[in-house]
Amino acid sequence: MADRPMESKAATGKHFILVHGLAHGAWCWYKVVARLRAAGHRATALDMAASGVNPARLHEVASFEDYSRPLLDAVAAAPDGDRLVLVGHSLGGLSVALAMERFPGKVAAAVFLAASMPRVGSHMGVTIEEFMKKAASKGLLMDCQMVAITGTGSEDASGQQGTAIVMGPKFLEKCYKESPAEDVTLAKLLVRPGNQFMDDPVMKDEALLTAANYGSVKKVFVVAKAAHGSSTSTEEVQRWIEATNPGTEVQEIAGADHDVMNSKPRELCDVLVGIASRYD
Repeated sequence: MADRPMESKAATGKHFILVHGLAHGAWCWYKVVARLRAAGHRATALDMAASGVNPARLHEVASFEDYSRPLLDAVAAAPDGDRLVLVGHSLGGLSVALAMERFPGKVAAAVFLAASMPRVGSHMGVTIEEFMKKAASKGLLMDCQMVAITGTGSEDASGQQGTAIVMGPKFLEKCYKESPAEDVTLAKLLVRPGNQFMDDPVMKDEALLTAANYGSVKKVFVVAKAAHGSSTSTEEVQRWIEATNPGTEVQEIAGADHDVMNSKPRELCDVLVGIASRYD
């Protein structure tokens, strides 16, 4: 059975489309969907390909565009008058960026939630490269495993299509440090191996994102600010992204872990509703 997006039934207000991060799925937005719906908005949480309950297997998703297809199709199908607020978490920011480039007229605003946010004139993979450099030097990936993606299709001479990340329990506990224990348990049960598509041509194309399309859409970067005034390596990457995108509106959510939608859902919804009210 094909996956179906987690969509609210509210007919008024703005339409939010929520895109999960690496290895996650629509399930991680359950608190935010409920709150946005209660506030009178529409909210659609999508599973990217080979994520959540999407039936595709990892080796069947040949490119980042294929991975992002559920979002691209959803934006393409939206009525012309239905101006959307796209929200991307972590890796989901790159899927949102691709949708902004393809359909700038349909997006009222794009929200990058502790997310990869590329800039015009730079390739999309640069933010992932920066994080992976820090991960290598500081041991950020902890008990995550790197596994070969094999199957049928576009394997290289070694029989490998790419490399997937399998998130370990200790890594997830760190990502969900400020979240309720139930959400950590849910993540451990539901995360799937994730592909960052670092060798995909889309990730390396410096001319992909244009000022006329991607650059014309209002962007908001939401920083997950560590609890107790401390700083984390992931926050350092967020501040680097913020610094390389001057002119972008920046919001902060204090006391959040990386999975802001679970650690600070009420505060996140307040930010999202405020953004929707400002951008038409």
